[in-house]
Amino acid sequence: MADKSTRKATTQDVDASGPDGIRNVVLVGPSQSGKTSLVEALLAHVGAIVRAGSVAEGTTVCDTEDAEQAHGRSISLAVAPVVVDGVKVNLIDTPGYVDFIGEVRAGLRAADCALFVIAANDGIDDNTRRLWRECGEVGMPRAVVLTKLDHPRADSDRVLAEAQEAFGAGVLPVYVVTGGTLTGLITGDSAEIQADPRRGELIEAVIEESEDETLMDRYVGGEQIDEKVLVGDLEKAIARASFHPVVPVCSITGVGVPELLDLCVRAFPSPPEHQPPDVFTPAGKAAQSITCDPAGPLVAEVVRTSSDPYLGRVSLVRVFSGTLTPDAPVHVSGHFSAFEGAAGLHEDHDEDERVGALAYAFGGGQVPATQVVAGDLGIVARLSRAETGDTLSSPDLPLVLRPWSMPEPLLPIAVEAATRSDEDKLSSALARLTAEDPSLRVEHNAETGQLVVWVMGEAHAEVALDRLQSRYGVTVEQRDLIVPMRECFGGASKGHGRHVKQSGGHGQYAICDIVVEPLPEGSGFEFVDKVVGGAVPRQFIPSVEKGVAAQMARGVRAGYPVVDLRVTLVDGKSHSVDSSDMAFQSAGALALREAAEGVGVNLLEPYDEVTVLVPDDLVGQVMSDLSSRRARLLGTDTADDERTEIRAYIPQRELIRYAIDLRSTTRGVGTFTRAFAHYEPMPEELARQVPARG
Repeated sequence: MADKSTRKATTQDVDASGPDGIRNVVLVGPSQSGKTSLVEALLAHVGAIVRAGSVAEGTTVCDTEDAEQAHGRSISLAVAPVVVDGVKVNLIDTPGYVDFIGEVRAGLRAADCALFVIAANDGIDDNTRRLWRECGEVGMPRAVVLTKLDHPRADSDRVLAEAQEAFGAGVLPVYVVTGGTLTGLITGDSAEIQADPRRGELIEAVIEESEDETLMDRYVGGEQIDEKVLVGDLEKAIARASFHPVVPVCSITGVGVPELLDLCVRAFPSPPEHQPPDVFTPAGKAAQSITCDPAGPLVAEVVRTSSDPYLGRVSLVRVFSGTLTPDAPVHVSGHFSAFEGAAGLHEDHDEDERVGALAYAFGGGQVPATQVVAGDLGIVARLSRAETGDTLSSPDLPLVLRPWSMPEPLLPIAVEAATRSDEDKLSSALARLTAEDPSLRVEHNAETGQLVVWVMGEAHAEVALDRLQSRYGVTVEQRDLIVPMRECFGGASKGHGRHVKQSGGHGQYAICDIVVEPLPEGSGFEFVDKVVGGAVPRQFIPSVEKGVAAQMARGVRAGYPVVDLRVTLVDGKSHSVDSSDMAFQSAGALALREAAEGVGVNLLEPYDEVTVLVPDDLVGQVMSDLSSRRARLLGTDTADDERTEIRAYIPQRELIRYAIDLRSTTRGVGTFTRAFAHYEPMPEELARQVPARG
C-alpha cells in the first residue's frame, strides 16, 4: 500500500480568476469504469502531477482512504483541480458502487456538468442506466467518455450503440480514433472524415439544436455550414444538456485526454450559467434568489464532511454566492426537517462559527487558499457544527439552501460496543459519522433497547464500521436485529392475583380479581373499576391499574408489550396493616399473568407499506419473491417507459435484509421505500419459533 505521506499537492496555481474561469466537472459512472484512472490521466497531462498513479497500486490522488486502496474501489467523493488555458477545472471523482450513491448526489450538487464514464469492455447495464437517470433528474449537462480502449475485450462501437439505445438520440460521437489519435468529425478535413456517415449525422443533430432556424434549410440546400458556426452551436447544445457528445479516451496511452479537457473548458457551462439552488430563510420562507457573484451575499454549502487527525472536522464547500475568506464569521444552518419532514436524518441547528484556514482540495492533500470565490470549491477547517448538506451564510443574513435528495438507508444493522471503553466513545463517534455521511442514520430503539445503524448496503456497513474503528478507536459487534412486536389476548379471560407474604414484622397482603377483554386494533388500554363494598380500598385501585399496566409493558408471552385490552377490577381483599401500594401492584401483575394462562395470547408483528420500483422485465420475479416473504400485494403502477411500481404490505421481519436481496434479484437497479403501516397477527407456527425476551 502506498505511503500517503509522500503524496504532494499540485504545483499548479489553482486560484480561480473568477466564476467565468471555473468549470466544476463531476465524473459519474458504474464501478470499475475507470473514473479515478481518468482523473490521473487528466492531471498528468497538464503537469499537475509528475506521473499518473495506479488504482491497483493505491497511488492515485483521489483514492486515499485505506479501504479504497485495499479494495481498489472509490468509496468517497474527492476533488482534484487542474488549470487549462487559464480555466480552473475542478474534477470531482465519485464512487460507482450503488452503496455510495449519496456521494454521487453530493458530487452532482457540487458540479455544473458531468463526464459520464463508461468502459468500452463492459457496456451499458441497468446500473449504468440508473446513474444516467440520476444525472438527468437534476438537469446535468453531460458528455459520455468511453474508457479502457486498450482493453482486450474493448468494443467501442458496440458500447456506443448501446449508449445511444439507452440514453437517446442526443448521444453522438464528436471524435473518432484514427491512427492512434482523435480526429474531430466536424473539424477534421481528411477525405475519410468528410465521407464518414457519422459526420453528416452529427452535423444534422447540431443544426437541429441550433437557434438559427434557417440553418437546416441552408444545409439541406447544399450550403457548406461554417465550421465555427457548427462548433458554437454544438457547445451551446452541450451546455443546455440537450446534446451529449461521446469522446473516446484511453487513460493509459493518453489518447483523447487533450480533446476531453478542451471540451470541458469550451463546451461545459461555467458556474454563472448554471441555475443555483433555491434559497430560504431559516424560518422556511422563500428568500431572494442568488447569483454566482463574488460580491454578492455569502451562500455556500457543505457537500462533504470528513475528519482529519490534525485539523478535526474538515468541510468541503461549494460557494454559490459571495466570497469565503479566512477568519470570517459565518452562520451554519441545518434545516432538513423543513424539506424532508420530521423523519430527516439530521437534527435542525443554527450556529454562528468562525471560518479557520481555507484551502483547495487536491485529493487527500490541500493547497492553501487566501479566499474561495463564488463558483469554486474549497476546504474549511474546524467548523465544529457543520454537517454535510448544511448552508454557510453571513450571520447578518442567514440563509438555507434547499438540500439535494438524500438517499434513504434501508438496511438495518444492530450493533453494540465491544467493551465498556468502546461504549463510552460510541455515541460521539456515531454522531461524527452521521455528520459526514447523509446516507447513514442511527436509531436508538427504546422499545428493543438496540442501537441500530441504517446503511445503504453491506459495503456501506463495512466502511462505516471500519471508520468507527480506524478513525475513532471504537469496536462494535453486530447482533441479530429485534423486530418490535406486540402481544394481544385471543379472547376474554379471568385472573386472580394473590400477593401475600408474612416474614415476621410488617408483611404484604393484596388480592384482586380481574376480567380481561381484547379490544379492536388501536383502542389502547382501558381500566374499569367495578369493585363493590370496599373489597379493594379506593387508595389501592390505582395501584392495581399500575401493576397491570407494568405487566402489559413487560408482556405475558414472549416479552413484548400487550396492547388493545380492557381490564376490569371486580373483586379483591385487603389487610388493614399489611396492604400497600406495592402489594396491590404485584397482585395486579399476577392477575394479568393468570388471565393470560387461561386464554391464547397472539403475537402481533409490524407490517410496512412497501413500494418497489423495478424494470418491467423483472416484475414477475420480484412479485414472486415478495409473495415468499408473506407480502400482501396492493397493486402495480407504471412508473415510466421502462419501470413498474409494486405496492405491498410486508412484515418487517421479512424486510431486514431486503435491501441486499432486492439488489441481487434485480442486478442492482431495484429500489424500494418503506413506511410503517400497522400490526397483524403472526401465524402461530412462526410465533412458536420466536424466543422469549429476557
